[in-house]
Amino acid sequence: MAHIPSSREQILEEAIQIIVSEEALVTSLPAVVAAPEQPDDFPVTVIAPRQGWLMVDWPELWKYRELLYYLTWRDILIRYKQTALGIAWAFLQPLATTIIFVAFLGRAGGFSQTIPNYMVYVLSGILPWTFLSNSVQLGGNSLLTNQNLVTKVYFPRLLVPLSCIGSCLFDLLISAIMLVGLLLWQGVLPSVNALFIIPFALLMLIILAAGVGSLLSALVVVQRDFRYILGFGVQMWMFATPTLYMDSSKFNETLATLIPLNPAFGLIQSIQYSIIGRPIEFYNLILSTVVSLLLFLAGIAFFTRVERKMVDVI
Repeated sequence: MAHIPSSREQILEEAIQIIVSEEALVTSLPAVVAAPEQPDDFPVTVIAPRQGWLMVDWPELWKYRELLYYLTWRDILIRYKQTALGIAWAFLQPLATTIIFVAFLGRAGGFSQTIPNYMVYVLSGILPWTFLSNSVQLGGNSLLTNQNLVTKVYFPRLLVPLSCIGSCLFDLLISAIMLVGLLLWQGVLPSVNALFIIPFALLMLIILAAGVGSLLSALVVVQRDFRYILGFGVQMWMFATPTLYMDSSKFNETLATLIPLNPAFGLIQSIQYSIIGRPIEFYNLILSTVVSLLLFLAGIAFFTRVERKMVDVI
């Protein structure tokens, strides 16, 4: 028969003996059952959100550079697929705008009297402006246009508006052939400054288009009203860039000081002046460059801020 303790003291004493015996059993187990220690080189992955406004993961963008190429090439193919004129559309848009400016603003408005080689001057400004305006408009609507891609597959969303710049840059390079032909026809020889000013100004225009396009694409996602304001705003921006159609050297002192705050003004004017051989206004170029860089930083920062909730609200 099992032994039954006769008193409370005996029960307590036997319980203590059982506890002591179990502790002795545990301590006597071999060390093999202990959890193995992790080696010093054991890989550890820490997932944490990036902090601050400038949260662009540049190494990740570089990792997805091939995707940027394919998105750009896809936009080019879609734009010219099943079109009667094909790549000739890259010539028609800037050519039509140039003809309108020359016929109505140049001759009727008298602007051509103060600018020699007026058609060359206008076309050399219209080409970079067309690149900038198309990049901004396509980039602003790019996230909504690629809504299915953005919401179903992970990749750096910043590549979407950037790919629009690549396709518009392709159009600019094609339409530049028209400018070269006009220069040969008019017998205009660009200045030596063109070798340095045009690449620099074009690079700043790309940076400006990236910043403004990214900013507008994020704003369109957050508030769809910007989608309808976008086209009208770009048109107002064109008329706020008077170097496209008139001699801006005739401005008064106050306007001449403030107008380079429009970043497109100083950059496009520098391209025009270098092509027709006029001295470069370095104040306008430098101020517009600084504003372009600031807009780029602001646009990228706002885009990455909105990117956290982009999939939920698009």
